[in-house]
Amino acid sequence: MNGIPVLTAEGQGIAQAWENSLLTLYEQGCDISTQYDKAGDPPSKDATMLITVHQPLAEPMIHRDFPGGFEDLQEYVMEVCDGIKDHCVRDPADPADTRWEYTYHQRLFAYTVPSVAAPIDQIEDICQQLAKTGYTRRAQAITWKVWEDRHCYDPACLQSLWCRLTDEAEGAVLSMNVRFRSNDAYKAAFMNLFALIQLQSRIAARVAELSGRAVRLGRYCHLADSYHIYGSNMEEFKSRFLGAQATRTFEGRTMRYEDVREFMDQARPMILDKAQGMGR
Repeated sequence: MNGIPVLTAEGQGIAQAWENSLLTLYEQGCDISTQYDKAGDPPSKDATMLITVHQPLAEPMIHRDFPGGFEDLQEYVMEVCDGIKDHCVRDPADPADTRWEYTYHQRLFAYTVPSVAAPIDQIEDICQQLAKTGYTRRAQAITWKVWEDRHCYDPACLQSLWCRLTDEAEGAVLSMNVRFRSNDAYKAAFMNLFALIQLQSRIAARVAELSGRAVRLGRYCHLADSYHIYGSNMEEFKSRFLGAQATRTFEGRTMRYEDVREFMDQARPMILDKAQGMGR
C-alpha cells in the first residue's frame, strides 16, 4: 500500500451498491485514526471510494441493515430535497447562535455569498443549463464556503454535484456525479445515496419540464475522499451487518421501496411537525 487505498464498488441498485461498498471497504480499507476518536477507540477502516449505481431506481432500493427506520429515511429525503430544516441553520453574524452550520438543501438551493445580494439556487441553474445544452460540462453545484468552512466545527461533508445529459437510443439520459470529502460508510452513506438519487430524479423531471422532452435516470456515481467505518462502530458493524451476510440471502437483506413508499409518504405530516419544532 502506498497511502490511502482507492477502491471501487458497484451495483444495479442502491442497496446492492451500498452493501458491496461496505464489504470492499472492510476487506481492503486501511486503518487510520480520526479527529473524533475517544480514548480506547480502535482505528477506523478508511479508503477513497468510488461507488457506481447503474440503475438508481432499480428494486430492491432499501437495505434492511442501514441504521435507522423508514421514517428516518423519509425525514432525511425531505431535509435534503425539500429543505424542511433550513430554518435550523445558524446566523453566521451572531456568535451566540449555536444552531447548525448548514443543511445540504440550503447550500444547494440557496447558496449565499457575502458579495451577492440574493441566494443562488444552484439546482435550478443546473436544470436550466441542461435544458438548454444537455451536454454542457458546467452543470454543477457546490457546498463548500472557503471563507466559513475551513475553521468551523462541523463543515459540510457533501462537496459537489455534477450532471450531464446524453442522447441515447431511448432518449435523454441524466447522469449524476456526487463528491463527498468525508462519508460515514456505515452510519450515513446509505441515506446519502438514497436522498441524492431522489434529488437526481427531481432534476431529471425539471429538465424534462423545461426542455419538453422525456429524461430518464442514468447511472449515479458517488465519490468519497474518505469513506470510513468508525472504529467505535466496528463491533456493531461486524455483528449486525456482517452477521446478516452470513445468515440471510440478498433478498432477505433488502426491501422494495415500492412496498414501503405509502408508509413513508404517510409519515410526511408528522415529520413536518417535528421539523417545524426544531431550531430556536
